[in-house]
Amino acid sequence: MIALVWSAVARGARGFLVRVEADVSGGLPRMSVVGLAAGAVREAKERIVAAVRNSGRAFPDGRVTVNLAPAELPKDGSQLDLPMALGVLASSGQLPAAAWSSACLVLGELGLDGSVLPGAGVLVLAGAARSHGLRYAVVPAANAEEAELAGLVPIPVRTLAEAAVLLSGPEPGACLSGPRGEACSPEGEPDLADVRGQLLARRALEVAAAGGHNLLLVGPPGTGKSMLAARLPGLMPRLEPEESLEVTTLHAAAGLLRRGAGLMTRRPFRAPHSSAKPAALLGGGPNARPGELVLAHRGVLFLDELPEFPRDSLESLRQPLEDRVVRLARAKGFAEFPADCAVVGAMNPCQCGRAGLLKNPCRCPESAVTRYRARLSGPLLDRFDLRVELAPIPFSDWLGRAGAAAESSSAVRERVLAARSAAGRRAGVLNSRLGPAEVRRHCGLDRAGWNLIASVVEREQLSARGIDRVLRVARTLADLEGARDIARAHVGEALQYRGDGTSGRKPAI
Repeated sequence: MIALVWSAVARGARGFLVRVEADVSGGLPRMSVVGLAAGAVREAKERIVAAVRNSGRAFPDGRVTVNLAPAELPKDGSQLDLPMALGVLASSGQLPAAAWSSACLVLGELGLDGSVLPGAGVLVLAGAARSHGLRYAVVPAANAEEAELAGLVPIPVRTLAEAAVLLSGPEPGACLSGPRGEACSPEGEPDLADVRGQLLARRALEVAAAGGHNLLLVGPPGTGKSMLAARLPGLMPRLEPEESLEVTTLHAAAGLLRRGAGLMTRRPFRAPHSSAKPAALLGGGPNARPGELVLAHRGVLFLDELPEFPRDSLESLRQPLEDRVVRLARAKGFAEFPADCAVVGAMNPCQCGRAGLLKNPCRCPESAVTRYRARLSGPLLDRFDLRVELAPIPFSDWLGRAGAAAESSSAVRERVLAARSAAGRRAGVLNSRLGPAEVRRHCGLDRAGWNLIASVVEREQLSARGIDRVLRVARTLADLEGARDIARAHVGEALQYRGDGTSGRKPAI
């Protein structure tokens, strides 16, 4: 009998196969579990004995030893109840298992009456089982759709007796069929047309969606920073089937997938509180639960009030933002999760939020403003390709009388899709993911463009990594216009976005 267990020892959202073996010898009834079993697995002995007897089967006399192999890996969770019970029945001759059952995943917690109770993480475990070559999944009836979403043929069971009958039959149980819902998504998405004014920030949002660039918004309270960030997922394309399964699996591993929900088709939008610790952002715990950065995979991570986050939390993001992977080393083992998302940061220009305003200006001491802005290190700021300063909008813009109506998300999304398609045909990845060699191959400039960058590099001490980021943004700007080559105007706009939003300093062009 084969089961599959989730553990921090596994890399990423994967598990490892556990083969359940049972041996029955003579003597008084007694059951023991070996194979580095945790408390929940050891306690299964009492549940299994009661469930077998209450299912109309006889628990074998003598000593029953259940071995969970491989012995060096820890096993945890009540999902091993059902495969252990079936292993006991098979070893005592009460379950003549069919040949197809060797390619079958078995999961489920048992009640004392023999019922099979629903559990968490079935989608994760079923996906890992499929990668191990298994085809079928005997799972609780309430979790059958999750096994189907992972690509296995689900065999839903409600009791131990039902599972024993199905596994001894000549044919596997019928696959579920029916409509699939959408998990964790609201009825409607926020529309960019709701944003009044802020033309530069709207433009930067479009560029971020087209190239997958990180964006930093700096401005007084009430200028629309959070409103803009919430509309970024609506500018991105819907998830592809493989991406949808990947995102849904990560949310299932974190226990956030509601029962009966289907695959997630909308880009995730995660907005952790500014008090979040490194474990909340990256992941942690005994079983290496995914953090907010991982849950934002293929979507958007919004860090509002960026300087208010603990310094160690912000610094812990530097390497994952560069590698787009979260690696966790814990006492029980090592885990690796994907973390490929766009990050949007929002902050005030100073602690009171009124720095730079002409009316009722900031009265914070210069030292206080310096300390506030110094909460963000230079290496962290360097991870933001786009930095935009927002100002309060005029009342006429708020009323919508200052010109034509603002573009909707659907209109902007068409340009974003075209730009992403051009980047995919050219390099196979978004422009923000281009490596140094690919930047030189796909982001060539004419003499005017290089002269412009050279003048800024000499004056502003732009780093080599900063130059690469400017070229990536310029490539995205050219793709949005449908241009084959990067022009001087694209370079100039990209350099404007490199201004240090925390100090008000912008490169002179």
